[in-house]
Amino acid sequence: MITCYLRYVIDPYKLMEFETYGKMWIPLVAKFGGDHHGYFLPSEGASNIALAMFSFPSMALYEEYREKSFLDPECIDAFKYAEKTRCIVSYERSFFRPLFE
Repeated sequence: MITCYLRYVIDPYKLMEFETYGKMWIPLVAKFGGDHHGYFLPSEGASNIALAMFSFPSMALYEEYREKSFLDPECIDAFKYAEKTRCIVSYERSFFRPLFE
């Protein structure tokens, strides 16, 4: 299993738009075989940092999801929404493998 960790720098004045963006992606990750663990929005502390985590059974399946996402109409709509609203300033993506025992 591989877990993708996304750290977003968001526009704190566009938190509602970012929340809409997150709600768009949660079912899309599942559509392509991933398990979304949710978006984590600012509460206390920094008002411009949000997180997201989702897992795929393997890095190969994650890469397949990424390729397909650039062709999928619903994913394209989500990409365009973020671009149009400019709710995301920047983001970084990291990958982790879980250790359960």
